[in-house]
Amino acid sequence: MVRTQKPQGEVTRGTTAPNRLRRVDRWIAATQAGPLRAGARPLAVDLGYGASPVTTVEFYTRLRRVSPSLEVVGIEIEPERVAAGRAVTAGGAYPGLSFRRGGFELPVDRPPVLVRAFNVLRQYEEEAAWRAWDELAARLAPGGVLVEGTCDEIGRRAVWVTLPASAPEPATITFAARLATLEHPSDLAERLPKTLIHRNVPGERVHALLADFDRCWAVAAPHSVFGPRARWIETVSLLARIHPVMTRPPYGGRARWRLGEVTLPWSAVAPASPPARR
Repeated sequence: MVRTQKPQGEVTRGTTAPNRLRRVDRWIAATQAGPLRAGARPLAVDLGYGASPVTTVEFYTRLRRVSPSLEVVGIEIEPERVAAGRAVTAGGAYPGLSFRRGGFELPVDRPPVLVRAFNVLRQYEEEAAWRAWDELAARLAPGGVLVEGTCDEIGRRAVWVTLPASAPEPATITFAARLATLEHPSDLAERLPKTLIHRNVPGERVHALLADFDRCWAVAAPHSVFGPRARWIETVSLLARIHPVMTRPPYGGRARWRLGEVTLPWSAVAPASPPARR
């Protein structure tokens, strides 16, 4: 039984668009196959999908290719948004996909193996975002992951953090961009998660990383004659000499870098003094 309780959280603006979350979905499908295939009835949650269920349907479609038995639940606080999702699934067009009203309490009948929460925490205070991370990670199935992040309105630039339910898997941060539109890697700073966006100042690890990223980008400028992808790959290769860039599959290596991605351990950007949880 799914317990009924008041949804926890705030109503978001609801802005969304087709393919806005393609980058993170592609990354999840490539790197999180283990959790997605765990157990007989793996469950994934799309938390706060917005005014249209289109990105939840895309999430379902992309991840079912990796895990055909995966069930997906889209969760929203606004009843009208839930109704829009249920209208899409009427008639059984998407078996295993459903929509429910709720929030951070995750009104589902079993712990999910994966929760995607994108563009949800941006309006929260930093301390509230840290608490939301803790609360959502605590509701995951053993071995599950929380993927929380932010992207621009059409998904050209995104940053997300992946938090495991428990050790030994490390938390990670991923930067991703449509490279043809990127002037400097530090342009991605505006998409940092709420726990980091105010930490992009001297003395913080994320600030040092982005400054070095820009310097490597400048050094790699001659590679731009071969296109922005070649310049990015060289940039990330240079960055990996001074920061703990993940260089091996499934998180790293040229196959991922050529997509405009780079993933590092969360420890590479973790705030020097995160706020105390309350």
